[in-house]
Amino acid sequence: MLINVLETLTGLSIAMESTTILPASEGGMSEKLFSVSQLARQLGVTARTIRFYEDKNLITPQRAGTTRVYTNRDRARLVLILRGKRLGFSLREIKEFLDLYDADPEHHLQLKQLLSSVRKRAAKLREQRVAIEESLAELTEIDRQCEAVLASRAKG
Repeated sequence: MLINVLETLTGLSIAMESTTILPASEGGMSEKLFSVSQLARQLGVTARTIRFYEDKNLITPQRAGTTRVYTNRDRARLVLILRGKRLGFSLREIKEFLDLYDADPEHHLQLKQLLSSVRKRAAKLREQRVAIEESLAELTEIDRQCEAVLASRAKG
């Protein structure tokens, strides 16, 4: 279910590739696991980045002895974290959103919070775009004035 929700929200296909498979557990299902290097390669980040998100308690890998192993759920969470960061959300905002997943089995609160956060972020980006456009117009005018002064001095 998490992967379906995340695919819908991120617009990404979260296809899983793994070389490690645990023996069948309850219900006869086996779980795909990823090493930190596999996950880093698949997601285009460094192992250090993944460990950073682990240190921030955004993902919680399992251990196989002293080795970290990551589940499909960890991978899906990382995809969402990376997309959230790319869109300008803080780690605190991303963590709040991810924490709602476990607290809200229907995902109603999660979706409402996401919608609110997306709208706020989009409004902020629109404000920044206006500020950038104003700054560019002012810089263009300064450029034009400097060129005019230089041209007049070259004639005189």
